[in-house]
Amino acid sequence: MLDIKQIRNQTEQVKAALGRRGDYDLSSLLALDAQQREIEKTRSDLQASSNEVGKSVGQKMRGGADPKSDEIKALKDEGNRLKQEISELEPKERELKVQIESILLTLPNLPSDSTPEGKSEDDNVEVRRWGDELIDADKTCLPHYEIGEKLGIMNFERSVKVAQSRFVTLIGAGAALERALISFMLARHTDAGYTEVLPPILVNSDSMQGSGQLPKFAEDGFKCDRDDLWLTPTAEVPLTNLHREEVLTAEQLPINYCAYTPCFRREAGSYGRDTRGLIRLHQFNKVEMYKFVHPDSSFNELEKLTADAEDVLQQLKLPYRVLELCTGDLGFGATKTYDLEVWLPSAGKYREISSCSNCVDFQGRRANIRFKESGKKGTQYVHTLNGSGLAVGRTMAAILENYQQADGAIAVPEVLQKYMGVDVIK
Repeated sequence: MLDIKQIRNQTEQVKAALGRRGDYDLSSLLALDAQQREIEKTRSDLQASSNEVGKSVGQKMRGGADPKSDEIKALKDEGNRLKQEISELEPKERELKVQIESILLTLPNLPSDSTPEGKSEDDNVEVRRWGDELIDADKTCLPHYEIGEKLGIMNFERSVKVAQSRFVTLIGAGAALERALISFMLARHTDAGYTEVLPPILVNSDSMQGSGQLPKFAEDGFKCDRDDLWLTPTAEVPLTNLHREEVLTAEQLPINYCAYTPCFRREAGSYGRDTRGLIRLHQFNKVEMYKFVHPDSSFNELEKLTADAEDVLQQLKLPYRVLELCTGDLGFGATKTYDLEVWLPSAGKYREISSCSNCVDFQGRRANIRFKESGKKGTQYVHTLNGSGLAVGRTMAAILENYQQADGAIAVPEVLQKYMGVDVIK
């Protein structure tokens, strides 16, 4: 969430920054803010006058004034009148604050100064590639979903019977490969200093709002209305809210978490896209990396986070490229994002497998997560970062295609063999 003080005091700068992302009108918000501040000042002045009246009554009574005298009665009447006016202003002020917050919750984060300009994904900037020598331009292979069904390790048709379309059932070596990938990713991240977390899969609306999924992405979520709980769309949600409404110490930072969770998304607005295979499912597994950091180090931490996601792909020997997202393709809560795209031979192109973002104080402000430095007054909002490390289904898809052999077997990446106990899937 953006800082209303920044919007108020640096209006033109905020307008210009939001203008890099799209068309956002701040006039209603600024009008409500001015109205709320005027009422707040009036209420504050009335409260000061009321306090003075009360003080005057007390002084006169201690000086021997008759409690029933006209003077005391007049003062008390004035005090009651002031209290009545204050009581009428308070609900108006609260309602204005609610309206202001409801608008603030819909505004995206401001892009960083270094975020490339652009209107869509076509304007994203390629930063680097890895593993070009592993790409065989002449290789022909079956798409991952076809080879998966041919090997009998995944079934989409029976998943429709159990649930509906855009679900998959993994069988035998398919289930083992998924489990191996999760175990490998968690082991890699914990070795790198992340603390493993197994959070709740159901999260409440406050958690969804704190991380930025609500109100904007409500249509993308699966909600259990009876309990006001949502199936988590990403481990980013519960990890953000582990420290909601807390004041940390500077010495605790950075806090690095990693977590495996199933994730659930309706994929609203994506109908007709990637209807086959593992790329865009309603339920998928993901290992998430998450950081709570000091504001001074957040952009350096983004580079580290991205490197940690890249290392997973490098250890799996999967070719990929890194893109820096432009302003028009930037996620709602992010100020700067790198996307990792893995090579899929059947399509002859790269597909997103991880998104690594610095949200600066956007989530910290929404979830009220602050920290205090010793020897300094007041608190600051933490900066938060998140990144897939990795999307497990998409990683499996990349393995099934990049490691596909001429006879249709799948070679198991060396780093996964100890988890699976085999070096080939036939």
